[in-house]
Amino acid sequence: MRAVSVYAAIGPDLTHFRLDVPGAALERRATVSLPAGVQYAWRHDSLPVVYVACSDGGLGKTGTRHFLCAMAIAADGALSPLGQPVALRWRPVHVSTDKPTRFALLAYNAPSGVTVFRINADGTVGDEVAQDAFELACTAHQVMVAPSGDRVIVPGRGNDAEHGRPEDPGSIEIFDFIDGRLTRHRRLLPDGGFGFGPRHVDFHPAKPWMYLSIERQNQIALFDLGSEISGPRVRLTTLADPHARKPRQLAGACHVHPGGRFVYVSNRADGVVDYQGEKVFNAGENTIAVYEINLQTGLPSLIQTEDTRGMHARTFAIDPSGKILVAGSMVTRNVLEDNVVRNVPGGLSVFRIGNDGRLQFVQKIDMDVRNANLFWMGMFSH
Repeated sequence: MRAVSVYAAIGPDLTHFRLDVPGAALERRATVSLPAGVQYAWRHDSLPVVYVACSDGGLGKTGTRHFLCAMAIAADGALSPLGQPVALRWRPVHVSTDKPTRFALLAYNAPSGVTVFRINADGTVGDEVAQDAFELACTAHQVMVAPSGDRVIVPGRGNDAEHGRPEDPGSIEIFDFIDGRLTRHRRLLPDGGFGFGPRHVDFHPAKPWMYLSIERQNQIALFDLGSEISGPRVRLTTLADPHARKPRQLAGACHVHPGGRFVYVSNRADGVVDYQGEKVFNAGENTIAVYEINLQTGLPSLIQTEDTRGMHARTFAIDPSGKILVAGSMVTRNVLEDNVVRNVPGGLSVFRIGNDGRLQFVQKIDMDVRNANLFWMGMFSH
């Protein structure tokens, strides 16, 4: 059995934890520093290499220094630089690769854009692939190569109407992808993109189905993958109580279980209200929504919403065996319980995944996120 490591990023610092799968335990190892704050990371399909998108920008801040870094993964999971950081023009919010890994693709949301870099045979980052000019919907959040390898999907989240500005509609941008070059193929705009804020997609490992988290509406959607990508066939809430939805309630990452029977979406909240001169959490839902997949139709059915024991689970990951889920709580908040205010720190929450897909909480490892958010966490075998 291959070893599995968990990595958690707070600002530019990326901390490595060894995952004991049978014991559902994390052992903290070394921390390495990247050139700027870690935004997202993605593992090479076959080589022990991870690609890390970095920026000194962040929430509400575009920044001025942006990089794509290749990092070698040692046998014990430790990370070290592989080649030199590659400068980028804008703050990247997502990075992924094709299979087998020939290209790294990066998504940007201010402005919305996608760039593609060749990956050399040794795993280092090569030259950027020139693209024809194209426009993307507002606030791209992810770029993913479809299982067929010849299509690229970019969810554009759009923005809610606020501060006197009208709503920016969301969309799913679909490109043909040949030798690293992107050509616009189609744009999906359910209801014109209004009331539709897509964030992240993931694919079923064996069936032609794509699952989408819809951030602004706290929903999951099902699309069909074929000669054309079509849908959504269904849109369902990710919340236990959608009628009690609070401000700053959002959907986050979406991951299909390796066995293909379940799909998971994070609900993240960090809104606050005033209490006796203090800012306290507004009691939104910080949970992982668990869906069972009908293997005949692909339709997901909500079977559990499990508390993460933290605030704003922006990212989470499932180990390759499908037995462990780890969620990263991005921020700290004060919580009012029985008229007492207590602090809930950020950190990593570990869950066992049962044979029925349901989550059982095991432990939470608190991490100091007061000076920088726990913006990304992931899990890779090596």
